[in-house]
Amino acid sequence: MPYEWVQPDGPNAPKAELHLWPYRSLPRRGFVWIMGMGFGLMLLPLLGVVGTLALWGLLPFGLAALGALWFFIEKSYKDGEILEELCIWRDHMTLTRHGPRGDLQEWEANPYWVSIQLHKSGGPIPDYVTLKGNGREVELGAFLSEDERPLLHEELLQKLRDVKSPNLVDG
Repeated sequence: MPYEWVQPDGPNAPKAELHLWPYRSLPRRGFVWIMGMGFGLMLLPLLGVVGTLALWGLLPFGLAALGALWFFIEKSYKDGEILEELCIWRDHMTLTRHGPRGDLQEWEANPYWVSIQLHKSGGPIPDYVTLKGNGREVELGAFLSEDERPLLHEELLQKLRDVKSPNLVDG
């Protein structure tokens, strides 16, 4: 899954820490293969017109298609550089979202007053997970799949119960 619970250590470390990121279906090595295959497939029809003026009429369109493929895959990689960090202490919790272009968004609330909601419908996506507290409602893991968001919701509820529990021994 494209999220993990991190075991923080240290005296001031949070009781629970969660990192979330978008799933990457095409690794960089696959990108090289796709571009190579695209170039090879572009050359096949051009081999029939080598040495004619038609080559110069078709070549710009083939190169433009390869350039567009390169551009949009690179844009997808850049948009996938999102990292969401949720840190939960006994007295406060923070959500920090590192955006794809270096923008930073932060939210903070007291975990005792935070509610974690799973919106089955009515949100921008099915099974939309939000945290509500301190007068704001923020989304969490909107880039996760439909199967992962309900699991995340259950794990968050359990972690929040564990942090709020008075029987939990500080370590």
